[in-house]
Amino acid sequence: MQGNDAGQKTEALDIHDCWKYLRSASVCRVAVTTAGGPEIFPVNYVPDYGTVVFRTGPGTKLDAVLAESPVALEADGLNSYGTIAWSVIIKGTATVVGAQEDFREAADAGLSPWEAGSKDHLVRVTPTEVSGRRFVINPPSGWWPPLDSAGK
Repeated sequence: MQGNDAGQKTEALDIHDCWKYLRSASVCRVAVTTAGGPEIFPVNYVPDYGTVVFRTGPGTKLDAVLAESPVALEADGLNSYGTIAWSVIIKGTATVVGAQEDFREAADAGLSPWEAGSKDHLVRVTPTEVSGRRFVINPPSGWWPPLDSAGK
């Protein structure tokens, strides 16, 4: 890992590590652009042959996909000790997938809607860019300057 000015170590992830981390998580945020500006939504997802799929119902996400608006997804997480964090961002295009085989594959991979309501649309995000980083989490004592007890 490389150090930056603050002493925090940050490492750019290669494409294989990005997909490894994406496979280890199940929730990401999807960002779409609408006439009113950017919108961000949490969704559960599964990686699928170099793409990411999620289910959605009618509304803002589906409207943006149908309008062929570019999308971005971000997933992140921590190691089991809470000492190292990672973040992966996918930028790309999204399309609605209608083949029953795609629905079966997504279901077999563990994708099912978490929220109640109709989620009858399967969306596939094909990346144009995948990037990620991993970094050591600064201890809380490094976030704030020490209080000067003499100044009280």
